[in-house]
Amino acid sequence: MSFRHRFDPTSLREYDIRGVVGESLTQDDAYAIGRTFGSMVARAGGSTVAIGYDGRLSSPALEQALGAGAMASGMAVLRIGRGPTPMLYFAATTLKADSAIMVTGSHNPPDHNGFKMVLGNKPFFSEQIRELGQLAASGDVVAHATGTLRDVNVIPAYVDRLLRDWDGTDRPLDVVWDSGNGAAGEILSLLVKKLPGRHRLLNAEIDGTFPAHHPDPTVLANLEQLIAAVREEGADLGLAFDGDADRLGVVDNTGTVLWADQLLVVLARDILRDHAGATVIADVKASQVLFEEIDRAGGTPLMWKSGHSPIKMKMAETGAPLAGEMSGHFFFADRWYGFDDGLYAALRLLGIVSRLKGPLSDVRLSLPTAVSTPELRFACDDTRKFTVIAEVAARLECSGARVSTIDGVRVTTPDGWWLLRASNTQAVLVARAEGKSAEALDRLKAAITAQLEASGLRAPDFSGTLPPH
Repeated sequence: MSFRHRFDPTSLREYDIRGVVGESLTQDDAYAIGRTFGSMVARAGGSTVAIGYDGRLSSPALEQALGAGAMASGMAVLRIGRGPTPMLYFAATTLKADSAIMVTGSHNPPDHNGFKMVLGNKPFFSEQIRELGQLAASGDVVAHATGTLRDVNVIPAYVDRLLRDWDGTDRPLDVVWDSGNGAAGEILSLLVKKLPGRHRLLNAEIDGTFPAHHPDPTVLANLEQLIAAVREEGADLGLAFDGDADRLGVVDNTGTVLWADQLLVVLARDILRDHAGATVIADVKASQVLFEEIDRAGGTPLMWKSGHSPIKMKMAETGAPLAGEMSGHFFFADRWYGFDDGLYAALRLLGIVSRLKGPLSDVRLSLPTAVSTPELRFACDDTRKFTVIAEVAARLECSGARVSTIDGVRVTTPDGWWLLRASNTQAVLVARAEGKSAEALDRLKAAITAQLEASGLRAPDFSGTLPPH
């Protein structure tokens, strides 16, 4: 049986495959991913692939086509069913599957969907995704075979494993949880029944239309319902997840957001008590305050590229017990498995909060403050975005500026720092700046504007700033 398939080129991203369902992503694409990825697994000496899917309306059909393609390459398919992406990672690890694919649109709009892949317990990304596209286009797959299909219910084991690392006290916390109608709902309902304290669930029903709000906890507007509930309840904190629950958002007892870099300080201080001197990784978008606080807590801060795949690879390379990025991904490898899991991060945070002498807001208020822009994303053609970064880097080098080129350009000045990088997943440039004062921030924004204009681009709207944090 001959096979050959061409993907929409916009769907083959740096970290995953995704697109608009019915336009740039179809069930034929899902079959082709299963057929080609299954062939790559087979050629690597593997024979099993674990498959799961999130709560989007298009996910069940895409999952079925994906499984059929994998079986056609002779794979033993383990169907995990609906749930969070981290549950699939857990299943692949504990069932010792050779590979895994999650059907998920993550935090993207309801009509989007995609595929996250793991091979040999490592992220499958970048050149591997491009290779998959090339193999499919040329029909370079293993001979058609008849694989097997088995349904595996890992939900009880996953919930039990999450709870095993609960390290809190008997102090009864009052917690509000918002799963945003995403894939966390069922697991979350089971989890809170076994935790001490009082727990209120918002939007726990899994609904791929996301009727309450969009499931992206990095956007302040999506946290308004949670903030209101925390204040109304007088709760100790509120927790929110994205569509596939690999990211976590947090508001403290006052209803104030703890941004991801602030939260990583809280997590790092706790882990470094048992792992003195350990490396803690954060991405280039994180506050300088974070890196300074990790150092102050006795850790070794390491700035690295944005993206869950590069972070996971760097953790494995350095043996870091903890990492995080501004998008809300948190990675634990001290007692956990090194993959990003919003539910696990939430559980570890609850343990810390239960041991605090005061409220979580006291920790936030004790951190040094800075004034920063939100993450600003603005359109730049895929064929141009990396060239712009190269042009900016060259000009900065000539000027003698203090620059990190780990991921784009991050420039440190006496005023603070600014960042400009090309998104690996969209046709956009990303900018962010953090100053020691409002006036300092204005100078940093002006520096970004000047560099963009020198490359023939209009600067983004810098009018918004985050509250000092």
